[in-house]
Amino acid sequence: MELIITILLVIGVLGLIAQTLIGLSFFISCILEKERRASIFAGLQFLGMSAFLVIFLLLIWIGFFQTSFGLAILIAGYIFTVSAAIVLLRRTAPNPRALQGTRGLIIGKVKRQDERTHVFARNRSIHPGSEQYKAYYREHPEHEKFDTTRRKTGGPLGHFGTIDSPHEGPNVAATLASGNMPMYLGTPEKVKPEPHFLMKGKRINLTPEEATERLKGYARNRGADLVGITELNPLWVYSHRGEIFYENWADWGKEIKVEHKYAIVFAMEMSFDMVGTGPHTPTAIESMGNYAKGAYIATQLASFIANLGYSATASHFRHYESLMVPLAVDAGLGELGRLGYLITKELGPRVRLGLVTTNLPLICDKSVDIGVEDFCRICKKCAVCCPSKSIPLEKDQTVVNGLLRWKLNDETCFEYWGKVGTDCNVCMRVCPWSHARTFPHKIILVLITRNKIARRLFSIMDDVFYGKRPKVKAIPKWVQFKPGKSL
Repeated sequence: MELIITILLVIGVLGLIAQTLIGLSFFISCILEKERRASIFAGLQFLGMSAFLVIFLLLIWIGFFQTSFGLAILIAGYIFTVSAAIVLLRRTAPNPRALQGTRGLIIGKVKRQDERTHVFARNRSIHPGSEQYKAYYREHPEHEKFDTTRRKTGGPLGHFGTIDSPHEGPNVAATLASGNMPMYLGTPEKVKPEPHFLMKGKRINLTPEEATERLKGYARNRGADLVGITELNPLWVYSHRGEIFYENWADWGKEIKVEHKYAIVFAMEMSFDMVGTGPHTPTAIESMGNYAKGAYIATQLASFIANLGYSATASHFRHYESLMVPLAVDAGLGELGRLGYLITKELGPRVRLGLVTTNLPLICDKSVDIGVEDFCRICKKCAVCCPSKSIPLEKDQTVVNGLLRWKLNDETCFEYWGKVGTDCNVCMRVCPWSHARTFPHKIILVLITRNKIARRLFSIMDDVFYGKRPKVKAIPKWVQFKPGKSL
């Protein structure tokens, strides 16, 4: 009996030491991330864990657990710990909808989206007085008054950096510089490349397995953090062209044909520090920088495929043919979140997406269930914190265009962008999935992707440690600004 008690005590000490070290690592993580509130609570948590370990060691030293009462307490502690571990570690029933990708979200008839109706295309491409302007608003008079009012703010991002006025100058300059690359890489010859003259007339035969390995490896080598492949569902291809960037007005309103069978979708991480400043100007620098990176990767990937002897089209910031998020869901990169963004296991919503479609035979990835739908149903933090109240607060999704989802109000969201002069990103900043992937957060991630109870527990804990309305994070020195007007 004495040997059994000794073994139980040794296991208990080692378990409490491990728990305390995890608490210490979380405390250090919060300090390094400059999360003041979280650092305070993590420090208190670490002190509590340390005190519990010290008390346990003292009780061992005085022989408390050799008594009948002490042994009963020890056994009860083990029963509680093992029960809690079973409850939190077991894999709960999967979400069958998530495992089907977007097909699991289709409830009724889905109509392909016309790019001309997209809020960006309406405000960025068609110009007042033009034939396209007259044609569009003749068909959609419900948008004209709203769009006219919004144009007066200066365009898609309004007067750049208004929220940080009058100190926004350097960050606006950096944002505009970051957006240069997509302009160079959005021309027809870049997004629909011909093979290099040395490769013209040749076709390199690869098995689907080898082609998949090479293309994914190339995309990662060029800078992609996540890569997935899916068959191209025509529903996620725009029906008609709406965005015009190179005065090719003959393409406006032209039907977009589905020419390819496969879609290669990739994601690039957005900096934790820069996203943490949303809705201020540093987050716009990061967004534009990632769009530029996406254009760089997509056009090179499309060119690689063209040189293999197959057709390919790059979709990026200056040339979209398809909806990125649904294809990313089908390619197994993550799930659609309440905030309207893709949420990935590895990086949360802190990503920008790029896409290449092709007829090169490839191996498709499976859609994933990482618990996002269930977590978003509980959390609602993005909706609570949204400055324009554009994200729905309802517990459950609704059917929009035959698709089950939380529908973002893109009109009011875009209107806020115009008001502050940035692309906001508050929802991305406050999402619990956006936390830096430090060791403690990786442990939490394992639990919430497996277990429903863990999702509820850690959603509550996120509110405690970071607040129901998390504050803007510490701003990197090189993009700091003096406090401007509040909008």
